Amino acid sequence: MFLALREIRFAKGRYSLIAAIMVLVAFLVLFVTGLAQGLAYDNASSIQNMSATHFVLEEDANHRFIRSQLEQQQLEAVGAIAGEENAEPLGVRMTTVMLSGSSTKLDVTLLAVRSGSWLAPDVIEGMTISDQMEGYVVVDEKLKAYGIVIGSVLVDEASGIEWRVDGFVKDESFSHTPAVFLNMKDWQLLQTRNANPAGGQPSYNAIAVKASKSIATKLRQHLPGTETVTKSEAVSAIPGYKEEQGSLKMMIAFLFIISAFVLAVFFYVMTIQKTSQFGILKAIGSRTSYLAGSVALQVLLLSLVSLIVSVLLLNGFEALLPSTMPFQLEVSTLALTCLLFMLLSLAGSLFSVWKVAGIDALEAIGRTAP
Repeated sequence: MFLALREIRFAKGRYSLIAAIMVLVAFLVLFVTGLAQGLAYDNASSIQNMSATHFVLEEDANHRFIRSQLEQQQLEAVGAIAGEENAEPLGVRMTTVMLSGSSTKLDVTLLAVRSGSWLAPDVIEGMTISDQMEGYVVVDEKLKAYGIVIGSVLVDEASGIEWRVDGFVKDESFSHTPAVFLNMKDWQLLQTRNANPAGGQPSYNAIAVKASKSIATKLRQHLPGTETVTKSEAVSAIPGYKEEQGSLKMMIAFLFIISAFVLAVFFYVMTIQKTSQFGILKAIGSRTSYLAGSVALQVLLLSLVSLIVSVLLLNGFEALLPSTMPFQLEVSTLALTCLLFMLLSLAGSLFSVWKVAGIDALEAIGRTAP
């Protein structure tokens, strides 16, 4: 500890420079991580917020809600296996709506659920949807930015059906579009207007299920023409989800590698420059483990200080971000990212540790001799 701190105090300029670089890299890693998590949640928050463990979809729908079409008989079959209280129908349709009296067009996702069910969202303002009232919906609060308030009328551009906004929900979106929740009566009316392929019978895009692994296996075995997928599989199949997350995770991985490489090169060069000093310290009795530990401790201290500064900068920067930017960084993700950053930094210092261990005291002293 003494040697590590003493050297940092002696060479303030060098260590301040590398610390500044580490702060910028750590800030970028944390920001991209928060952006990736925020985009993931914004892309699938409506599905992630549901209490379902599995979803039953039409076979060959590639796990996608909008490609699936199920009928009432299949809902009853799922209920017979998993229990009626554990099976809920779900309608999903992406569409464009217009605010009545305005030319504003909005891309939204319609989600049909039975009112009072465990699929129904929690309303933060206004009234919840009811099966007894037709033509009323609750919408995500992000639509307030477009002038939508309780009492506003939305017109479906495809069918011409009108819905009155009766409440707002929070953090409900699908494929980066705000969610609009309606009851099953309005869903069936929408299906009728769009030439319901089920011949007038109720139809849904998916059946949400609360089930154990054994029940899910039974559903796969006893429901021909369907596929039972986990919630994570259904989320991953949302259009653009895997591609978006894959790109961001690749960026994060490269940032980690770059930070470890920069640290490794910096400390390796400094170790080479101090070969003679390390040799003299070895000659007077300093153990190799002590010298190597000093180098590792310097990396650890710089990483820790850089992360603290980066987190403080990130908190300040997050407060300046517009509300429309999907940024989310949970404490667990933040802790894991910081831990991984420090581990990779220590791994990058192994080159310097290896160099210190290989220094020969006599040879180093010979270099300093006149």
